[in-house]
Amino acid sequence: MSTRKLGNLTVSALGAGCMSISANYGPAADRNQGIRTLREAHDKGVTFFDTAEVYGPYTNEELVGEALAPIRDQVIIASKFGFDIKNGGLNSQPQHIRQVVEESLRRLKTDRIDLYYQHRVDPNVPIEDVAGTIKDLISEGKILHFGLSEASPETIRRAHAVQAVTAVQTEYSVMNRDPEHNGVLQTCEALGIGFVPWGPVGMGYLTGTLNAQSHFDASKDLRAGFDRFSPENLAANQPFLHLLRKIAAEKNATSAQIALAWLLAQKPWIVPIPGTRNINHLHENLSAVNIQFTPAELSEMNKALSDLKVYGGRMNKQQMQIVQPSS
Repeated sequence: MSTRKLGNLTVSALGAGCMSISANYGPAADRNQGIRTLREAHDKGVTFFDTAEVYGPYTNEELVGEALAPIRDQVIIASKFGFDIKNGGLNSQPQHIRQVVEESLRRLKTDRIDLYYQHRVDPNVPIEDVAGTIKDLISEGKILHFGLSEASPETIRRAHAVQAVTAVQTEYSVMNRDPEHNGVLQTCEALGIGFVPWGPVGMGYLTGTLNAQSHFDASKDLRAGFDRFSPENLAANQPFLHLLRKIAAEKNATSAQIALAWLLAQKPWIVPIPGTRNINHLHENLSAVNIQFTPAELSEMNKALSDLKVYGGRMNKQQMQIVQPSS
């Protein structure tokens, strides 16, 4: 596995999104299966593992902590703060950050978190106060790098002025290209900040395994409430899959591999974090690093993508309200 730089942090070119093993895309996987999958990812060269306190909540950090404890010094662990899990809503008050980082450290069985993201920007706390708190935690050695998730260009710049931002995380895929148009990628490039796309295979849609008949359990699967995953929109977005399958056939690859390879081809400081609980899918995802596009192929693919319309918003209305707009 080749490596890439997020700011001055070196990670594997593809990371492992750990969330879906424990929560949000259906029932939790068997714990031992989850541990096996994460350790297999490391055996195959993955050094970058992404979790958050809110995944479960808490259970995903516990899983990641147990899985990676034997190889802790060989991996980069990213986690996130910013939700008030007990009371609801957002909370990035400095006192709250200091409390939850201690809890995350315990669950992760570690003395430091390599990359700590603010999961969503809290409108009630100046970003300078958040960055200042992280700066203090970095000086104490509990945090090594600072990240932001779903933040606007202005917020990124303001935070970076107080404490260098290593990585920004936002949904980004062939179906959701907002970061190209809202200034986020441009800001990252200007400031030397890495970019971590979540949902790189469209929350599972771009694997080609979902269709209008797919059922999502509203009690366990967030996608049940996402407009893009309604039966009508699952059907209407099929042209994206047709395009990926066509290119996959030419490259002797799968749709998911093409989606990941396309992201890797955009910028050398982009590190996607596909998630899976299935070892075969893990191997499939990781093989995407071997797929190369010529400039002409990439240009042709981008032109074809620009002709396609995306049906349905990327999350539900409530969740989109806490995603920062562009500035």
